[in-house]
Amino acid sequence: MPVVAGVDLGGTSINYTLVDQHERFLIEKLCEHPSLAKQGPEVCLRQIAAGLKVATELAEVFLSDVVAIGLDTPGPASSAGKLSARGSTNFVHPQWAEFDIRGGLAQKLDKPVSYLNDANAAALWGHYAIFGSGSRETSVSTIIGTGNGGGVILEGSVVKGKNGFGGELGHVLIPYQSIADTSGLNPLCNCGRVGDLESLCSLTAIERNLVPYFLTRYPHHEFAKMEAHQAAKLVRGMADSGDKMCKEIFRVQAHALGLFFDEMVNTFDPDALIVGGGALETSEDFQRWFLEEIRTGMPTQREEQVGIPIYVMPNGDTAGARGAAIEALKLARMSGLM
Repeated sequence: MPVVAGVDLGGTSINYTLVDQHERFLIEKLCEHPSLAKQGPEVCLRQIAAGLKVATELAEVFLSDVVAIGLDTPGPASSAGKLSARGSTNFVHPQWAEFDIRGGLAQKLDKPVSYLNDANAAALWGHYAIFGSGSRETSVSTIIGTGNGGGVILEGSVVKGKNGFGGELGHVLIPYQSIADTSGLNPLCNCGRVGDLESLCSLTAIERNLVPYFLTRYPHHEFAKMEAHQAAKLVRGMADSGDKMCKEIFRVQAHALGLFFDEMVNTFDPDALIVGGGALETSEDFQRWFLEEIRTGMPTQREEQVGIPIYVMPNGDTAGARGAAIEALKLARMSGLM
């Protein structure tokens, strides 16, 4: 039985899934394996191969049944899977610089490999889960984690761009000054920009910009006695529990997303907007509140655009591997392997 694999490679772990020719996922739960990325390409590629064998055993198929691999990694990397010469947070070993990770994995496994960055892979899965295969719809996704990634699916296909930076939505500038009650906020991003989406909607933004800003208004909050890094990790849970300051932080994030989505609506006129990432691993009540606040933060729109739905990313913890597998399925079909 021919199957394809989705491999979501992170800095510390690899997540796998397998899909058959009927688009059935053979692994429903999280299937993880250590990545050992910090030890360099040779060790990491060996780990990917070892983990794939574990995944096939879990799915009760043979390794020889896998006809194509879909790989996704954090960037920066080219659309063909060549990592940046400057490396990245997740690939700090010097041998990763300019390493062709897609080609390296294809050689290691002796199988064809497709490549997406991790945010584009998650965006592809969100789109597929909502619209199904063969769709011609357009969607825009934002993935809120330590940083902020994203993806644009245009008429069913991932927008990768000339250099692989298509969908780098976290670095789109937004008019954050129009967000209510944020006078004096100066949101600086790690990339050096002021006021891009990541500078407001990410765990890093909470630590560097939002917690320090709101502590000037809530000087007696318990976070005042903590390091910002420690406090930032608690914001989501405390916001979900109703903490006033933490909900204010998430309100600012939601209104920033509202401004960003307004830009995307006027650029792509999409069929759906999708929000994913660890920021929304919360209760359903909080998710509903957050989506409502995104709507509140969107400027007045044309009547025809008001009804564009906003979704929470399905299967958040496995979205990357699932999207990578969907891309591999396209490759396998185009190559006549399925």
